[in-house]
Amino acid sequence: MSYTAAVITVSDKGARGERVDTSGPAVRAVLERAGWTVRYTNLIPDEKEEIKAELIKCADALGIHLVLTTGGTGLSPRDVTPEATLEVVERAAPGIPEAMRAESLRLTPKGCLSRAAAGIRGRTLIINLPGSEKAAVENLTAVIGAIAHGVEMLLGSGSANCGESRPSGRERVPSVDEWLREAKAGPFAEKIGMYLTHNGVVRGTARAQARGCGKMAAPVSGMVFSYDEEKVSRAVAETEKLPGIYHVRVWLNEGRLRVGDDLMLVLIGGDIRPHVVDALQYLVDRLKSECVTEEELT
Repeated sequence: MSYTAAVITVSDKGARGERVDTSGPAVRAVLERAGWTVRYTNLIPDEKEEIKAELIKCADALGIHLVLTTGGTGLSPRDVTPEATLEVVERAAPGIPEAMRAESLRLTPKGCLSRAAAGIRGRTLIINLPGSEKAAVENLTAVIGAIAHGVEMLLGSGSANCGESRPSGRERVPSVDEWLREAKAGPFAEKIGMYLTHNGVVRGTARAQARGCGKMAAPVSGMVFSYDEEKVSRAVAETEKLPGIYHVRVWLNEGRLRVGDDLMLVLIGGDIRPHVVDALQYLVDRLKSECVTEEELT
């Protein structure tokens, strides 16, 4: 399996165009040599809310497996990347930055000054790297093998029950209230005048019968549901480009589901009602027609 990654450079000077970003491209090169697919990159200032929004977008909307930040891990008052990271992760992974600091200390006594953090959000691993190109590459190289194994475990392939279908996705369904709280605390909240959600569930009536294009069919007992991550990421990215749209969140279930289980949850935030309605319809149509596979069970 080809795992996906994102590289986010956090730098005030870089975001203002006063410094060329060399650490981000260097980190991307290390990842690609190791077989990762880098799907997303960005350069943003040292603003905590903007960092949080980027991490949430990569994990929740784009479904990226590994998110690496570079920059903002030192002692300067503007170095807030670890704080932003720890506010969005659900579980900490302290062993990763510990290993990176140990490697840095082998090379320089200043390695102890790094405040890098790491943790897990959903099925995404987020890791902070230093801002300098040399230190970022050294730190990443020290843990790149372990990271791949960690992501493998995070995605379930390292589990003893990895061959079994998950009977239900109920416990994984995100909270819409939490999504809204995060959106309203985000960097574009002041531009958003409306949020709309879509919650798709497994119904007990066969698809053809519900749409009036088939004869009476046996009741549906469940569904095998899956999705293409790359296609979902493209659909989300293109929705974000629509007029007046400032916030997009998507969650999709997978596995063997029962009637009543959630299939997908979508949240769209935008400036005015017509833009938000159109964007929600556009994204849901894209997800259903291009990104998911549904097999009804009778």
